[in-house]
Amino acid sequence: MVIDTLSNSSRYENLHPRFKAAFDFLKRPETASLALGRTEIDGGALFALVQEYETKPIQEGKLEAHKKYIDIQLILEGEEFMGYAPLGGQAVAKPFDPEKDVGLYDGEAWFTRFRKGMFAIFFPQDAHLPCRHTDKPSKVKKVVLKVELSS
Repeated sequence: MVIDTLSNSSRYENLHPRFKAAFDFLKRPETASLALGRTEIDGGALFALVQEYETKPIQEGKLEAHKKYIDIQLILEGEEFMGYAPLGGQAVAKPFDPEKDVGLYDGEAWFTRFRKGMFAIFFPQDAHLPCRHTDKPSKVKKVVLKVELSS
């Protein structure tokens, strides 16, 4: 897992062959005003999911993990807490669904507050719990880039 701000994204471009294109997309001024939903960047190999939602309580969430895609989650507006735990040893809450590329897990996580301009990179070994609040719900706009693991 990586946590940083978009201004430092060049430090991570060599971690995966598609990361440079991913961060170039995130830095474009028009990315912040994209319509909600899916935007193709490089077909199924790299695409964006723009979301708006109210954050939910930490206690209500399940950790998630993916096998086919790496997530790059960038906060465009608002703030939220994202949880993280190394995948392994958690109780399976919902078995991995290869069609949706997600499995859900019960377990503890460490939480970090994310604000506008901050991103997280979640690799397949990183269980994560995004979209959370501690005290009260808040509105968030986020873009999640799905980066296919294979190159």
